[in-house]
Amino acid sequence: MGRLLIFKLQAEDREPEKRHYKDRSELIIKFASESESLTNHTKNSVSSSAFCGTEPQFIASTGNRSFSNAPLIGNSDPEQIVVPDKKSWKNLFAYMGPGFLVSIAYIDPGNFETDLQSGAQYKYELLWIILVASCAALIIQSLAANLGVVTGKHLAEHCRNEYPRIPNFILWVLAEIAIVACDIPEVIGTAFALNMLFKIPVWIGVLLTGLSTLVLLALQQYGVRKLEFFIAFLVCTIAGCFFVELGYAKPDAKEVLKGLFVPQLKGNGAAGLAISLLGAMVMPHNLFLHSALVLSRKIPRSVHGIKEACRFYMIESGFALVVAFLINVSVISVSGAVCNSQNISAQDQENCKDLDLNKASFLLKNVLGSWSSKLFAVALLASGQSSTITGTYAGQYVMQGFLDLRLEPWLRNFLTRSLAIVPSLIVALIGGSSGAGKLIIIASMILSFELPFALIPLLKFTSSKTKMGIYVNSTMISAVTWVIGFLIMAINIYYLASSFIQILLHGHRKLVASIFLGILGFLGMAVYLAGIAYLVCRRNKKATNLVALTSENPNICNESGNAEVYGLPREDIASMQLPQRRSNADDF
Repeated sequence: MGRLLIFKLQAEDREPEKRHYKDRSELIIKFASESESLTNHTKNSVSSSAFCGTEPQFIASTGNRSFSNAPLIGNSDPEQIVVPDKKSWKNLFAYMGPGFLVSIAYIDPGNFETDLQSGAQYKYELLWIILVASCAALIIQSLAANLGVVTGKHLAEHCRNEYPRIPNFILWVLAEIAIVACDIPEVIGTAFALNMLFKIPVWIGVLLTGLSTLVLLALQQYGVRKLEFFIAFLVCTIAGCFFVELGYAKPDAKEVLKGLFVPQLKGNGAAGLAISLLGAMVMPHNLFLHSALVLSRKIPRSVHGIKEACRFYMIESGFALVVAFLINVSVISVSGAVCNSQNISAQDQENCKDLDLNKASFLLKNVLGSWSSKLFAVALLASGQSSTITGTYAGQYVMQGFLDLRLEPWLRNFLTRSLAIVPSLIVALIGGSSGAGKLIIIASMILSFELPFALIPLLKFTSSKTKMGIYVNSTMISAVTWVIGFLIMAINIYYLASSFIQILLHGHRKLVASIFLGILGFLGMAVYLAGIAYLVCRRNKKATNLVALTSENPNICNESGNAEVYGLPREDIASMQLPQRRSNADDF
């Protein structure tokens, strides 16, 4: 009786399909074949249940074809990256790609700015910050990748499902502010690069960066795989340029190694630069981006397949982050060697005291030669353009995940870029290149302060067995990641409090104004701490909507009784584009 009811409902739902059949007999034959398939499926389900073990293993539910699961632009045949269901180290090549897109955030113009200043002011003393931040970044980015692989949803989607409406909206606003703060160094860095190569004024270069939208739209039609190759090419270009610069500068290897492995913070501005380096290295929008990019692969959903995907994504991310780490070390080493050179002129010594991206070009030209300046400009241009691409797509996933809202790609890029261009243009016109350089430092510090609001949800979700099942973080990983998170938060709070107190004590203001600012500042700090405490103390209340299988055997039966089980790739991630509504006729 139940089966007849199912067939009746199927007949009612598939009424439009009758136009594909010439007569009623063909429709009866189709339903008869479906009945046989359903019977076989029931038998296979019983036999597989008897065969399988009791340890839960999860498969992401494919869901229905609702608007929230629609592809990100009408694309009838999106590019799919299928991972073979077999044990082989060659599978690593299928996973290569997302790590390079993520690594761009670690070598963007904001990193170059803070690297140059730390090298110029403190030589190699802050290199250990880069080493610690890179190790922490590898662990954190691996957790973001694991979240997407295991659950089939990225971080922003989990936040929307887990948190109430108001906290979810606040987290979305903070994520958007972080993306704009990340876009500001990209705008200014590209403008500086155009100034170095073509003598274009910085403020005009800021306006011209809006044309990068055209480049972004041109790349969208080729899919995620070709975009990953393009980004990898830009990363290699940046690495090649700075490795050549390193050969020109010839820093002392012993001093570089000492700076890497001997922690020290000397001087009044060292703590501020250290926080800027940390904020430029570990960016909040990167966590949203990485957890979404891994969904572009079609991976086997066996226990072995999921564990292999997590392992290979960690290896791939590690390789990309090692390249980014070497680039950052090269920038600091070049800056430290040049600004502490015995052949440097008095004017160049003054430039080193307030070094920015634009001054660095002239400094390299005067000390190392004109080719060094051109190489730096090419690397800076490649960094700015590649960061534009990854930042925009992070914004796509953030908006889609938190609000279930998608915009046209050109509109999303236009809005993000406009919010970054306006303050950059104002500062470039009023303060010149020096003011623009200081704006990059401020943007990097904003990213550091906002990091807990992306990091804490990631740690909570990946440590939750209701969301991750048997792939939940181990006790050791949870302890290490929470220690990293609390250290980052402690450094941020300490610097924020100490800087604010210094402003109040040494600022030339009236007593009433200082008291008023003090009250506002400490209220703001209380709100900041309350937000962090809410995220830390709140218990996860919703389990991930997953379909559970019960087998540790890699040869798990799927719905048709076949030995391979694959998780379908998210088409909105694979096509790297934005959604359009489908008509009802397109669904049949």
